[in-house]
Amino acid sequence: MTTTLSHRSEDLTDVPAPATKKRRRGSILLTVLTALVSLYALVPLAYLVINSTKTQQGLFTSFGLWFDDGGHFALWDNLRETFTYQDGIFLRWLGNTALYTVLGAGGATFFAVLAGYGLAKFDFPGKRGVFAIVIGAVAVPPTALAVPTFLMFSKMGLTNTPWAVIIPSLVAPFGLYLMWTFSAQAIPTEMLEAARMDGASEMRTFFRISVPLLAPGIVTTLLFTMVATMNNYFLPLIMLKNPDWYPLTVGLNAWNAQAATAGGQAVFNLVITASLITIILLLAAFLLLQRYWQSGLAAGSVKE
Repeated sequence: MTTTLSHRSEDLTDVPAPATKKRRRGSILLTVLTALVSLYALVPLAYLVINSTKTQQGLFTSFGLWFDDGGHFALWDNLRETFTYQDGIFLRWLGNTALYTVLGAGGATFFAVLAGYGLAKFDFPGKRGVFAIVIGAVAVPPTALAVPTFLMFSKMGLTNTPWAVIIPSLVAPFGLYLMWTFSAQAIPTEMLEAARMDGASEMRTFFRISVPLLAPGIVTTLLFTMVATMNNYFLPLIMLKNPDWYPLTVGLNAWNAQAATAGGQAVFNLVITASLITIILLLAAFLLLQRYWQSGLAAGSVKE
């Protein structure tokens, strides 16, 4: 009798419960959606990698997602031509992008850290009003402010200069809001009060105590501002007329427009190769800062 009951109980445990079935279905659905999103993100990258190895003729005679049937491997020729075309203008655009990213994204992160820390750890009249302004600024798309910014910089005589791109990039409402919320959670108020009681100045408290605790949030904000600066297109498009000051986004679009004209298809391989170089640089920045970013995402998930 006991043996029969034990067999029945084992048979019942082999049958999955309805909750288990729903969980498995949800897991399968999530896996399929993740695979589709990954495919959507990786196919354009694979297209760039594959087509950057083709000659100009191979781009139009072979399948887009496979290598040249003729066996020609033209990656090194494409790279050399990309860096030497039009007297090396691509290197100039690359340097401009680095300049705008270092000064614009770096400055935006610096100001976001200072402002976010101050708003999170200091009380002053009008703090709620500042919060409302920051939230409103986050909701406004940057392209909506491009034309008013152009008119303002035009009156100041700063258009067609690097400052027309760098100065607007210093304002990052989302980065400010991110550092505001991160500072409120990552820095214990008791620690700041203990440092002040020991005689530490506000600057010393900030740089010696707060900044190390804010490192994950700073890196996360830096990544967001770097991506926003490197992808900035409309602002430099209306601000700059001299191709020597173009960033990569505007410069590659100019090459792409040239490739779309009659007889301009000769630079189509340069557009693909230059786009691949641009993406590799952005991926390298993510990989170098990945461990700091992951630690920032995990901050506060474990309590001691």
